[in-house]
Amino acid sequence: MNELNNELIEQMAAEALDVASVDSDPIAQFRRWYAQARSAGIPREDAMTLATLGPDGAPTARIVLYKDLTDLGYAEPDFPFFTNYESDKAEQLARDARAALVFHWKPPARQVRVEGAVEKLPEEFSDAYFATRPRGSRIGAWASPQSRVVPSRASLEENERALETEYAGREVPRPPHWGGYVLKPHTIEFWQHRDSRLHDRVRYTLEEDGAWRVERLGP
Repeated sequence: MNELNNELIEQMAAEALDVASVDSDPIAQFRRWYAQARSAGIPREDAMTLATLGPDGAPTARIVLYKDLTDLGYAEPDFPFFTNYESDKAEQLARDARAALVFHWKPPARQVRVEGAVEKLPEEFSDAYFATRPRGSRIGAWASPQSRVVPSRASLEENERALETEYAGREVPRPPHWGGYVLKPHTIEFWQHRDSRLHDRVRYTLEEDGAWRVERLGP
């Protein structure tokens, strides 16, 4: 775990968050905050809550990891993540693509909320990202029937051993049931803690002409 940069965290917490001070592009604003969180050594700065709608319309949520794919050539203004395409979340997204994300970084008591529609990432980027994963994670993508009932942990470990034998001495390919998604945002909100609960909230809303409307919200 990286050591916390307390000086940078204090600067982040004190930084102005106002309609007049934020970037006109919410993705640029997000990437600046995200880069600061990484530089500050905040644990699991890439963790984000993904909320989807279950088959009965009730909300369901879990933590997934945001993946910055710019080094792989993906530069779209989206929020990528990866999972099993046969998982509960994938089935929910197939029924209703609307979803929400939440990042929470404490310290410096910042939050980013994102809402939009989710679609599958182009296969070439799923292939490229899968190739960067540790070998154990690649084996695990084959070994686990995600979200399905399994008899025991021992059965999972048996699957893992069998796959290690199958792929011994060669590369582990991406399973056809595993890959990426991107949430394409229509609303992004930035939140910064302030004393007396008079927190700063700035919301971006995507207009029909593709421009972003920027507004301050009451805390």
